Amino acid sequence: MTDLDDASEVDESTAVDDPSAAASEDPDDPSPDAESAPTLVRSGRNFEREYRLDASEAGTFLVELGEKLGEGAELRLATDEWELPFAFGEPVELEIDFEGTGEPKLEIEVELPGRTDDTAPDVR
Repeated sequence: MTDLDDASEVDESTAVDDPSAAASEDPDDPSPDAESAPTLVRSGRNFEREYRLDASEAGTFLVELGEKLGEGAELRLATDEWELPFAFGEPVELEIDFEGTGEPKLEIEVELPGRTDDTAPDVR
């Protein structure tokens, strides 16, 4: 994880499926839930959100993330606005970076590779 700022970057037109946009295109769709459903982040696009949290809230998030990593190979990150399902593979990369000069800073980054469904070819 990097220094978390109140910043976000996403190309909304290509990174997410917006159910409310699809619902607005069909005036005969009586589904009110489509307008309040979170947007779905799709594969093949870039998506980034950064948060500035207190240590307790960040710790709770990391514990929940760790539990999901230990349970299986899929996780789902979500807010009221967006949802990001992700099937991850191995190995998980963990990077620890300590900058001790000036204002000391500790950066911990976890990188999860996407899971591939590839299988090895037959040996004949």
